[in-house]
Amino acid sequence: MTVPTRPAPVQLTHHSHLTGVFAPQRDEVDVHDLPVTGELPADLSGSYLRNGPNPRFDPIGSYVYPLDGDAMVHRISVDGGTAAYRNRFVRTPMVLAEEAAGHAIWSGIMDGYTPDAAEVGEQLAGTVRELPDINIVRHGGRLMAMAEADQPYVLDPKDLATLAKTDCDGAMRVGSTAHPKLDPETGELVLFNYALEAPYLTWAVIGADGQPVRTPTPVDGLDAPVMIHDMALTSRYIVLFVCPLIFDLEAAFTGGSLLSWRPDDGTRIALIPRDGGAVRWVQAEPFWVWHFANAFDNPDGTVTVDYVEWTYPGGFTDQPAPASSTLTRAVIDPAGPMTRTVLSDKAIDMEFPRVDDRTLTRDHRRVATVAKSPGDSGDLDSLWFYDLHRGTESVWRPGVAIGEPIYLPGNERDYWGAIGTDPADLRSRFYVLTAEDPSAGPVATVDLPIRVPAGLHGTWLPDSPSAG
Repeated sequence: MTVPTRPAPVQLTHHSHLTGVFAPQRDEVDVHDLPVTGELPADLSGSYLRNGPNPRFDPIGSYVYPLDGDAMVHRISVDGGTAAYRNRFVRTPMVLAEEAAGHAIWSGIMDGYTPDAAEVGEQLAGTVRELPDINIVRHGGRLMAMAEADQPYVLDPKDLATLAKTDCDGAMRVGSTAHPKLDPETGELVLFNYALEAPYLTWAVIGADGQPVRTPTPVDGLDAPVMIHDMALTSRYIVLFVCPLIFDLEAAFTGGSLLSWRPDDGTRIALIPRDGGAVRWVQAEPFWVWHFANAFDNPDGTVTVDYVEWTYPGGFTDQPAPASSTLTRAVIDPAGPMTRTVLSDKAIDMEFPRVDDRTLTRDHRRVATVAKSPGDSGDLDSLWFYDLHRGTESVWRPGVAIGEPIYLPGNERDYWGAIGTDPADLRSRFYVLTAEDPSAGPVATVDLPIRVPAGLHGTWLPDSPSAG
Protein backbone atom coordinates (compact mmCIF):
# COMPACT_ATOMS: atom_id res chain seq x y z
CA MET A 1 0.00 0.00 0.00
CA THR A 2 2.83 2.38 -0.90
CA VAL A 3 2.26 5.54 -2.91
CA PRO A 4 5.53 6.48 -4.70
CA THR A 5 4.99 10.24 -4.88
CA ARG A 6 3.69 12.86 -2.50
CA PRO A 7 -0.11 13.16 -2.80
CA ALA A 8 -1.68 16.42 -3.89
CA PRO A 9 -3.04 18.88 -1.31
CA VAL A 10 -6.59 18.43 -0.08
CA GLN A 11 -8.96 21.12 -1.33
CA LEU A 12 -10.06 22.62 1.97
CA THR A 13 -12.84 24.76 0.54
CA HIS A 14 -14.61 21.65 -0.79
CA HIS A 15 -14.20 19.49 2.32
CA SER A 16 -17.05 19.52 4.84
CA HIS A 17 -14.75 18.66 7.75
CA LEU A 18 -12.12 21.29 6.94
CA THR A 19 -14.45 24.27 6.59
CA GLY A 20 -17.04 26.09 8.72
CA VAL A 21 -17.15 24.95 12.34
CA PHE A 22 -14.61 22.20 11.51
CA ALA A 23 -12.00 24.50 9.92
CA PRO A 24 -8.52 24.04 11.44
CA GLN A 25 -7.38 26.43 14.15
CA ARG A 26 -3.69 27.32 13.87
CA ASP A 27 -3.52 30.00 16.60
CA GLU A 28 -2.38 29.14 20.12
CA VAL A 29 -3.40 31.61 22.81
CA ASP A 30 -3.54 32.07 26.57
CA VAL A 31 -6.26 34.52 27.66
CA HIS A 32 -7.63 35.34 31.12
CA ASP A 33 -10.75 37.16 32.38
CA LEU A 34 -12.96 36.10 29.51
CA PRO A 35 -16.26 37.93 28.94
CA VAL A 36 -19.19 36.18 30.61
CA THR A 37 -22.91 36.62 29.96
CA GLY A 38 -24.89 35.68 33.02
CA GLU A 39 -22.95 34.55 36.05
CA LEU A 40 -20.50 31.67 36.41
CA PRO A 41 -21.43 29.67 39.51
CA ALA A 42 -19.19 30.61 42.43
CA ASP A 43 -19.20 26.97 43.59
CA LEU A 44 -17.77 25.71 40.28
CA SER A 45 -13.99 25.43 40.19
CA GLY A 46 -11.90 23.40 37.76
CA SER A 47 -10.92 23.00 34.12
CA TYR A 48 -12.66 21.56 31.11
CA LEU A 49 -10.20 20.05 28.64
CA ARG A 50 -11.26 18.94 25.19
CA ASN A 51 -9.30 17.20 22.44
CA GLY A 52 -9.99 16.91 18.73
CA PRO A 53 -8.57 16.57 15.19
CA ASN A 54 -6.96 19.79 13.95
CA PRO A 55 -4.38 19.53 11.12
CA ARG A 56 -1.33 21.70 11.84
CA PHE A 57 -0.92 22.37 8.10
CA ASP A 58 -3.24 21.96 5.14
CA PRO A 59 -3.40 18.17 4.64
CA ILE A 60 -2.22 16.24 1.61
CA GLY A 61 -3.73 13.15 0.01
CA SER A 62 -7.01 12.66 1.85
CA TYR A 63 -8.61 13.74 5.11
CA VAL A 64 -11.03 11.32 6.75
CA TYR A 65 -12.68 12.84 9.81
CA PRO A 66 -12.25 11.93 12.62
CA LEU A 67 -9.47 9.48 11.76
CA ASP A 68 -7.06 12.14 10.47
CA GLY A 69 -5.87 15.42 11.92
CA ASP A 70 -3.28 16.49 14.47
CA ALA A 71 -4.37 16.88 18.07
CA MET A 72 -5.20 20.23 19.64
CA VAL A 73 -6.16 20.40 23.31
CA HIS A 74 -8.34 23.26 24.57
CA ARG A 75 -8.65 24.18 28.24
CA ILE A 76 -11.32 26.38 29.84
CA SER A 77 -10.50 27.12 33.48
CA VAL A 78 -13.23 28.33 35.83
CA ASP A 79 -12.59 29.74 39.29
CA GLY A 80 -14.26 32.34 41.50
CA GLY A 81 -16.75 33.31 38.82
CA THR A 82 -14.03 34.03 36.21
CA ALA A 83 -12.80 32.02 33.22
CA ALA A 84 -9.56 31.62 31.26
CA TYR A 85 -8.67 29.78 28.05
CA ARG A 86 -5.53 28.12 26.68
CA ASN A 87 -4.97 25.84 23.68
CA ARG A 88 -1.96 23.91 22.41
CA PHE A 89 -1.12 21.43 19.68
CA VAL A 90 0.06 18.02 20.81
CA ARG A 91 3.51 18.11 19.28
CA THR A 92 4.26 14.61 18.08
CA PRO A 93 7.49 14.02 16.09
CA MET A 94 5.39 14.39 12.94
CA VAL A 95 4.06 17.81 13.96
CA LEU A 96 7.57 18.98 14.90
CA ALA A 97 8.99 17.83 11.55
CA GLU A 98 6.21 19.57 9.65
CA GLU A 99 6.67 22.77 11.65
CA ALA A 100 10.35 22.71 10.71
CA ALA A 101 9.43 22.23 7.04
CA GLY A 102 6.52 24.69 7.08
CA HIS A 103 4.08 22.32 5.37
CA ALA A 104 2.41 18.91 5.66
CA ILE A 105 4.67 15.90 5.06
CA TRP A 106 2.50 12.97 6.13
CA SER A 107 -0.68 12.18 4.21
CA GLY A 108 -4.00 10.90 5.48
CA ILE A 109 -3.86 7.44 7.02
CA MET A 110 -5.98 5.93 4.22
CA ASP A 111 -3.52 6.95 1.49
CA GLY A 112 -0.65 4.58 2.24
CA TYR A 113 1.96 7.27 1.59
CA THR A 114 4.91 7.62 3.97
CA PRO A 115 7.92 9.98 3.71
CA ASP A 116 11.40 8.65 3.08
CA ALA A 117 14.63 9.15 5.00
CA ALA A 118 15.83 11.88 2.64
CA GLU A 119 12.93 14.06 3.79
CA VAL A 120 12.45 13.17 7.47
CA GLY A 121 15.52 11.19 8.52
CA GLU A 122 15.99 7.51 9.25
CA GLN A 123 14.05 7.54 12.52
CA LEU A 124 10.80 8.83 10.98
CA ALA A 125 11.14 7.29 7.51
CA GLY A 126 8.26 4.99 6.66
CA THR A 127 6.16 6.06 9.65
CA VAL A 128 2.51 7.10 9.62
CA ARG A 129 1.15 10.14 11.42
CA GLU A 130 0.54 9.68 15.14
CA LEU A 131 -2.95 10.83 16.11
CA PRO A 132 -3.44 11.45 19.86
CA ASP A 133 -6.49 13.55 18.97
CA ILE A 134 -9.47 11.65 20.36
CA ASN A 135 -9.69 12.15 24.11
CA ILE A 136 -7.93 13.58 27.17
CA VAL A 137 -7.50 11.65 30.43
CA ARG A 138 -5.91 12.42 33.78
CA HIS A 139 -4.75 9.51 35.92
CA GLY A 140 -1.89 8.55 38.19
CA GLY A 141 -0.16 11.91 37.86
CA ARG A 142 -0.34 11.87 34.05
CA LEU A 143 -2.40 14.13 31.79
CA MET A 144 -2.71 12.13 28.57
CA ALA A 145 -3.88 12.95 25.05
CA MET A 146 -5.40 9.66 23.90
CA ALA A 147 -5.17 8.10 20.44
CA GLU A 148 -7.12 5.31 18.76
CA ALA A 149 -5.37 1.99 19.46
CA ASP A 150 -2.01 3.63 20.17
CA GLN A 151 0.00 4.98 23.07
CA PRO A 152 -0.95 8.43 24.42
CA TYR A 153 1.13 11.57 24.83
CA VAL A 154 1.70 13.11 28.25
CA LEU A 155 1.05 16.85 28.56
CA ASP A 156 2.29 19.34 31.12
CA PRO A 157 -0.78 20.09 33.29
CA LYS A 158 0.29 23.72 33.74
CA ASP A 159 0.81 24.90 30.16
CA LEU A 160 -0.32 21.88 28.05
CA ALA A 161 3.16 21.52 26.55
CA THR A 162 3.85 18.09 25.05
CA LEU A 163 6.22 16.08 27.23
CA ALA A 164 6.55 12.54 25.83
CA LYS A 165 4.79 9.49 24.52
CA THR A 166 4.09 6.94 27.24
CA ASP A 167 3.32 3.25 27.63
CA CYS A 168 2.32 3.79 31.29
CA ASP A 169 5.15 1.55 32.51
CA GLY A 170 4.08 -1.30 30.23
CA ALA A 171 0.31 -1.23 30.81
CA MET A 172 -0.12 0.40 27.37
CA ARG A 173 2.79 -1.42 25.77
CA VAL A 174 0.65 -2.44 22.78
CA GLY A 175 -1.50 0.70 22.86
CA SER A 176 -4.81 1.72 24.40
CA THR A 177 -8.34 2.60 23.51
CA ALA A 178 -9.03 6.32 23.34
CA HIS A 179 -11.71 5.66 25.98
CA PRO A 180 -10.18 3.96 29.04
CA LYS A 181 -12.49 3.97 32.02
CA LEU A 182 -11.64 5.27 35.49
CA ASP A 183 -13.24 3.34 38.36
CA PRO A 184 -14.09 6.00 40.96
CA GLU A 185 -14.24 3.36 43.71
CA THR A 186 -10.78 1.82 43.21
CA GLY A 187 -9.01 4.61 41.31
CA GLU A 188 -7.99 2.06 38.66
CA LEU A 189 -7.82 2.97 34.99
CA VAL A 190 -9.05 0.03 32.90
CA LEU A 191 -8.40 -0.19 29.17
CA PHE A 192 -8.42 -2.42 26.13
CA ASN A 193 -6.61 -2.34 22.80
CA TYR A 194 -7.36 -3.90 19.42
CA ALA A 195 -4.67 -4.87 16.91
CA LEU A 196 -4.36 -6.05 13.32
CA GLU A 197 -2.40 -9.16 14.34
CA ALA A 198 -3.00 -11.82 16.97
CA PRO A 199 -3.74 -11.41 19.76
CA TYR A 200 -6.39 -9.18 18.24
CA LEU A 201 -7.69 -7.90 21.57
CA THR A 202 -6.04 -7.25 24.94
CA TRP A 203 -6.96 -5.57 28.23
CA ALA A 204 -4.93 -4.02 31.02
CA VAL A 205 -5.30 -2.17 34.33
CA ILE A 206 -3.36 0.73 35.83
CA GLY A 207 -3.55 1.28 39.59
CA ALA A 208 -4.48 4.55 41.26
CA ASP A 209 -0.76 5.25 41.74
CA GLY A 210 -0.14 5.05 37.98
CA GLN A 211 1.62 1.66 38.17
CA PRO A 212 0.45 -1.38 36.18
CA VAL A 213 -1.85 -3.79 37.99
CA ARG A 214 -2.28 -5.95 34.90
CA THR A 215 -0.16 -5.69 31.76
CA PRO A 216 -1.77 -6.40 28.34
CA THR A 217 -3.71 -9.66 28.61
CA PRO A 218 -5.18 -11.41 25.54
CA VAL A 219 -8.96 -11.77 25.23
CA ASP A 220 -9.77 -15.26 23.99
CA GLY A 221 -12.48 -15.81 21.40
CA LEU A 222 -11.51 -13.68 18.38
CA ASP A 223 -10.15 -15.03 15.11
CA ALA A 224 -10.02 -11.75 13.11
CA PRO A 225 -9.09 -8.11 13.74
CA VAL A 226 -12.07 -5.93 14.68
CA MET A 227 -12.58 -2.23 15.33
CA ILE A 228 -13.90 -1.42 18.82
CA HIS A 229 -13.87 2.26 19.72
CA ASP A 230 -15.19 2.39 23.29
CA MET A 231 -15.83 0.18 26.31
CA ALA A 232 -17.99 0.07 29.42
CA LEU A 233 -16.96 -0.87 32.94
CA THR A 234 -18.73 -2.32 35.96
CA SER A 235 -17.36 -3.32 39.35
CA ARG A 236 -17.06 -6.89 38.06
CA TYR A 237 -16.63 -6.69 34.29
CA ILE A 238 -15.04 -4.99 31.35
CA VAL A 239 -17.83 -4.85 28.75
CA LEU A 240 -16.88 -4.89 25.07
CA PHE A 241 -19.40 -4.87 22.24
CA VAL A 242 -17.64 -6.63 19.37
CA CYS A 243 -19.65 -5.40 16.39
CA PRO A 244 -18.98 -6.93 12.96
CA LEU A 245 -16.71 -4.18 11.59
CA ILE A 246 -13.69 -6.18 10.47
CA PHE A 247 -10.27 -5.04 9.29
CA ASP A 248 -9.82 -6.54 5.81
CA LEU A 249 -6.10 -6.21 5.04
CA GLU A 250 -6.31 -8.28 1.86
CA ALA A 251 -8.93 -5.92 0.41
CA ALA A 252 -6.92 -2.87 1.48
CA PHE A 253 -3.79 -4.11 -0.29
CA THR A 254 -5.75 -4.56 -3.52
CA GLY A 255 -7.41 -1.14 -3.48
CA GLY A 256 -10.49 -1.99 -1.46
CA SER A 257 -11.76 -0.75 1.89
CA LEU A 258 -9.73 -1.39 5.01
CA LEU A 259 -12.90 -1.94 7.03
CA SER A 260 -15.65 -4.40 6.11
CA TRP A 261 -19.14 -4.51 7.66
CA ARG A 262 -20.21 -8.15 8.01
CA PRO A 263 -23.70 -8.20 9.55
CA ASP A 264 -24.06 -11.96 9.09
CA ASP A 265 -21.54 -12.35 11.93
CA GLY A 266 -23.84 -10.50 14.35
CA THR A 267 -22.64 -8.53 17.36
CA ARG A 268 -20.91 -10.35 20.20
CA ILE A 269 -20.65 -9.02 23.74
CA ALA A 270 -17.58 -9.88 25.80
CA LEU A 271 -17.92 -9.77 29.58
CA ILE A 272 -14.34 -9.87 30.84
CA PRO A 273 -14.14 -10.51 34.60
CA ARG A 274 -11.84 -7.97 36.21
CA ASP A 275 -10.56 -10.72 38.53
CA GLY A 276 -9.02 -12.50 35.53
CA GLY A 277 -11.67 -15.18 35.10
CA ALA A 278 -12.79 -16.67 31.80
CA VAL A 279 -14.39 -14.34 29.25
CA ARG A 280 -18.13 -14.76 28.83
CA TRP A 281 -19.51 -14.23 25.32
CA VAL A 282 -23.09 -13.32 24.47
CA GLN A 283 -24.42 -13.33 20.89
CA ALA A 284 -26.79 -10.68 19.50
CA GLU A 285 -28.08 -9.44 16.17
CA PRO A 286 -25.85 -6.99 14.25
CA PHE A 287 -25.67 -3.37 15.35
CA TRP A 288 -22.92 -0.79 15.84
CA VAL A 289 -21.72 1.21 18.87
CA TRP A 290 -19.34 4.15 18.94
CA HIS A 291 -19.84 5.28 22.54
CA PHE A 292 -21.13 4.08 25.89
CA ALA A 293 -22.70 6.14 28.65
CA ASN A 294 -22.13 3.77 31.57
CA ALA A 295 -22.68 0.26 32.89
CA PHE A 296 -23.31 -1.38 36.25
CA ASP A 297 -23.88 -4.76 37.89
CA ASN A 298 -27.34 -5.80 39.08
CA PRO A 299 -28.07 -7.82 42.23
CA ASP A 300 -29.28 -10.77 40.14
CA GLY A 301 -25.92 -11.07 38.37
CA THR A 302 -26.98 -9.38 35.13
CA VAL A 303 -25.24 -6.30 33.72
CA THR A 304 -26.96 -3.09 32.59
CA VAL A 305 -25.31 -1.06 29.81
CA ASP A 306 -26.52 2.31 28.45
CA TYR A 307 -25.13 3.35 25.06
CA VAL A 308 -25.97 4.87 21.67
CA GLU A 309 -26.87 2.11 19.23
CA TRP A 310 -26.56 2.52 15.45
CA THR A 311 -28.11 0.28 12.81
CA TYR A 312 -24.69 0.18 11.16
CA PRO A 313 -21.51 2.33 11.08
CA GLY A 314 -22.34 5.05 8.57
CA GLY A 315 -19.40 6.01 6.38
CA PHE A 316 -17.83 2.55 6.54
CA THR A 317 -20.35 0.56 4.55
CA ASP A 318 -22.86 0.95 1.73
CA GLN A 319 -26.43 0.45 2.92
CA PRO A 320 -29.72 1.33 1.19
CA ALA A 321 -31.00 3.40 4.14
CA PRO A 322 -29.20 5.99 6.29
CA ALA A 323 -27.83 4.78 9.60
CA SER A 324 -30.05 5.66 12.55
CA SER A 325 -29.23 5.89 16.25
CA THR A 326 -31.08 5.42 19.53
CA LEU A 327 -30.22 5.75 23.20
CA THR A 328 -30.47 2.13 24.25
CA ARG A 329 -30.32 0.10 27.47
CA ALA A 330 -29.09 -3.50 27.33
CA VAL A 331 -29.45 -5.97 30.18
CA ILE A 332 -26.98 -8.81 29.70
CA ASP A 333 -27.13 -12.19 31.40
CA PRO A 334 -23.59 -13.62 31.53
CA ALA A 335 -25.15 -17.05 31.01
CA GLY A 336 -26.66 -16.16 27.67
CA PRO A 337 -29.50 -13.85 26.64
CA MET A 338 -29.46 -10.08 26.29
CA THR A 339 -32.46 -7.75 26.12
CA ARG A 340 -32.33 -4.28 24.55
CA THR A 341 -34.75 -1.44 25.25
CA VAL A 342 -34.85 1.88 23.39
CA LEU A 343 -34.73 4.76 25.89
CA SER A 344 -35.04 7.48 23.25
CA ASP A 345 -35.31 7.63 19.46
CA LYS A 346 -36.44 11.25 18.95
CA ALA A 347 -33.09 12.86 18.08
CA ILE A 348 -31.22 12.52 14.79
CA ASP A 349 -27.60 11.29 14.66
CA MET A 350 -27.44 11.07 18.44
CA GLU A 351 -23.95 10.60 19.88
CA PHE A 352 -21.45 11.31 22.68
CA PRO A 353 -23.51 10.00 25.65
CA ARG A 354 -22.11 11.25 28.97
CA VAL A 355 -22.93 10.77 32.65
CA ASP A 356 -21.59 12.15 35.89
CA ASP A 357 -18.19 10.41 35.85
CA ARG A 358 -18.40 9.91 39.62
CA THR A 359 -21.14 7.34 38.94
CA LEU A 360 -19.12 5.19 36.50
CA THR A 361 -19.53 1.46 37.31
CA ARG A 362 -22.67 2.28 39.37
CA ASP A 363 -26.32 3.05 38.64
CA HIS A 364 -26.60 6.55 37.21
CA ARG A 365 -29.47 8.97 37.08
CA ARG A 366 -28.62 11.37 34.27
CA VAL A 367 -27.44 10.88 30.68
CA ALA A 368 -26.83 13.65 28.14
CA THR A 369 -26.22 13.35 24.41
CA VAL A 370 -25.65 15.67 21.47
CA ALA A 371 -27.76 15.37 18.33
CA LYS A 372 -29.41 17.08 15.39
CA SER A 373 -32.89 18.44 15.66
CA PRO A 374 -35.48 16.35 13.78
CA GLY A 375 -35.62 17.44 10.16
CA ASP A 376 -32.21 19.13 10.31
CA SER A 377 -29.42 17.82 8.07
CA GLY A 378 -26.71 20.24 9.20
CA ASP A 379 -24.49 20.38 12.30
CA LEU A 380 -25.17 18.78 15.65
CA ASP A 381 -27.27 21.53 17.19
CA SER A 382 -28.99 20.28 20.33
CA LEU A 383 -28.29 18.70 23.70
CA TRP A 384 -30.69 16.05 24.97
CA PHE A 385 -31.00 15.25 28.65
CA TYR A 386 -32.47 12.10 30.16
CA ASP A 387 -33.40 11.61 33.82
CA LEU A 388 -33.60 7.83 33.99
CA HIS A 389 -34.92 7.78 37.56
CA ARG A 390 -37.80 10.12 36.74
CA GLY A 391 -38.27 8.82 33.20
CA THR A 392 -38.12 12.32 31.68
CA GLU A 393 -36.46 13.74 28.57
CA SER A 394 -35.70 17.36 27.68
CA VAL A 395 -33.78 19.23 25.01
CA TRP A 396 -31.86 22.51 24.71
CA ARG A 397 -31.42 24.02 21.25
CA PRO A 398 -28.86 26.84 21.45
CA GLY A 399 -29.01 27.79 17.77
CA VAL A 400 -25.33 26.91 17.28
CA ALA A 401 -23.25 23.85 16.44
CA ILE A 402 -22.82 22.24 19.85
CA GLY A 403 -20.25 19.75 21.10
CA GLU A 404 -20.12 16.88 23.56
CA PRO A 405 -21.78 17.61 26.92
CA ILE A 406 -19.68 17.28 30.06
CA TYR A 407 -20.92 16.92 33.65
CA LEU A 408 -19.60 19.60 36.00
CA PRO A 409 -19.91 18.82 39.72
CA GLY A 410 -20.09 21.94 41.86
CA ASN A 411 -19.73 22.32 45.62
CA GLU A 412 -23.40 23.23 46.00
CA ARG A 413 -25.10 22.29 42.71
CA ASP A 414 -24.13 20.32 39.61
CA TYR A 415 -24.04 21.53 36.03
CA TRP A 416 -23.60 20.51 32.40
CA GLY A 417 -21.14 22.26 30.09
CA ALA A 418 -20.47 22.28 26.35
CA ILE A 419 -18.55 24.23 23.71
CA GLY A 420 -20.59 25.59 20.82
CA THR A 421 -19.76 27.57 17.67
CA ASP A 422 -22.15 29.81 15.75
CA PRO A 423 -22.01 28.75 12.07
CA ALA A 424 -22.89 32.32 11.02
CA ASP A 425 -20.05 34.26 12.65
CA LEU A 426 -17.84 31.27 13.72
CA ARG A 427 -17.55 32.55 17.28
CA SER A 428 -17.17 29.91 19.98
CA ARG A 429 -18.61 29.95 23.48
CA PHE A 430 -18.69 27.73 26.54
CA TYR A 431 -22.16 27.18 27.97
CA VAL A 432 -22.93 26.23 31.58
CA LEU A 433 -26.38 24.72 32.32
CA THR A 434 -27.82 23.49 35.61
CA ALA A 435 -28.06 19.72 35.98
CA GLU A 436 -31.57 19.97 37.42
CA ASP A 437 -33.04 22.02 34.55
CA PRO A 438 -30.61 22.11 31.62
CA SER A 439 -33.29 22.78 29.01
CA ALA A 440 -33.87 26.20 30.64
CA GLY A 441 -30.69 27.39 28.97
CA PRO A 442 -27.33 28.56 30.27
CA VAL A 443 -26.79 30.28 33.58
CA ALA A 444 -23.49 31.47 32.12
CA THR A 445 -22.04 31.83 28.62
CA VAL A 446 -18.29 32.35 28.28
CA ASP A 447 -17.03 34.05 25.10
CA LEU A 448 -13.91 32.21 23.96
CA PRO A 449 -11.08 34.28 22.44
CA ILE A 450 -10.76 32.13 19.30
CA ARG A 451 -12.88 29.65 17.40
CA VAL A 452 -12.69 26.11 18.76
CA PRO A 453 -13.11 23.63 15.90
CA ALA A 454 -15.88 21.08 16.32
CA GLY A 455 -14.08 18.17 17.93
CA LEU A 456 -14.39 15.08 20.01
CA HIS A 457 -14.01 14.25 23.68
CA GLY A 458 -13.09 15.98 26.89
CA THR A 459 -12.94 15.78 30.65
CA TRP A 460 -13.70 17.97 33.65
CA LEU A 461 -10.84 18.25 36.16
CA PRO A 462 -12.08 19.69 39.44
CA ASP A 463 -9.69 21.81 41.48
CA SER A 464 -9.32 19.28 44.29
CA PRO A 465 -6.31 17.49 45.75
CA SER A 466 -8.25 14.24 45.58
CA ALA A 467 -9.16 14.56 41.90
CA GLY A 468 -7.95 11.73 39.57
